[in-house]
Amino acid sequence: MKQKTQKNKIFIASDHGGYKLKNNLLNILSNYKIIDLGPYAFDPQDDYPDYALKLATEVSKENNSIGILICRSGNGMVIAANKVRGAYAALCLTAKQAKMARLDDNANIICLSADYEIEPFTEIVKTFLNNNFSNEDRHLRRFLKVQNIENTTMDKTLEKNLI
Repeated sequence: MKQKTQKNKIFIASDHGGYKLKNNLLNILSNYKIIDLGPYAFDPQDDYPDYALKLATEVSKENNSIGILICRSGNGMVIAANKVRGAYAALCLTAKQAKMARLDDNANIICLSADYEIEPFTEIVKTFLNNNFSNEDRHLRRFLKVQNIENTTMDKTLEKNLI
């Protein structure tokens, strides 16, 4: 069995659609040190991009950190979080998806759907938190290609916006 890498920080955030599940997970996962980035009160006007940006920015700055994002479908959080360089978000509806997102794809943010409880969320999140990137050659090769796309497209976009 591979030795687990210690994660520096675990961040969690949601929008209004994921607020209840976020608080439930905080209670259930109380043995993990999790940093809650909000919201801290239910507000139906919360927008998922705001929380996705906040969490993805923190995860991308902290080596070995992990993020948990929750909205109604999970898809909005994935889309928004993946706009941040160094954020690799995956929608996980099963523990197997969570494991593969970490082992094969080096995801550092798990996104959950508050609307669809396909498997118990606790098991999905624990699986994500307790696995690491395998660093197998084929997965590393693919991840480096993703980083190359990220760097190339983001650099070109930034260059375009500066002109």
